[in-house]
Amino acid sequence: MTCVSLISLNLYLESNSIGENGAKYLGEGISKCVTLTSLHLALNCNSFGENGAKYLGEGIPKCVTLTSLNIDLGWNFIGENGAKYLGEGIAKCVTLTSLKLLLIYAKIGENGV
Repeated sequence: MTCVSLISLNLYLESNSIGENGAKYLGEGISKCVTLTSLHLALNCNSFGENGAKYLGEGIPKCVTLTSLNIDLGWNFIGENGAKYLGEGIAKCVTLTSLKLLLIYAKIGENGV
């Protein structure tokens, strides 16, 4: 099933104890919303780590018409690899014109920047 006509999605799920599996399901669900032009994910203060960031990085680029992306992953401790996975996914979003990425206390280190 896909989100046939959805063009804007705002999810405010901060501080919900979302772990790795929850992030996986979010990534899979988002990937089915192929007509999205605007996506806002407030996922700060959860606990999905680097694999959760990987799942989001795999799902987001499947929204092939995405022009605006706003993600808050603060306090998720995604680490350097999580930042890498997420960055690789976002780089595939060739129609993006606006990006806001908040990684406060995500422990991405120097190599994750």
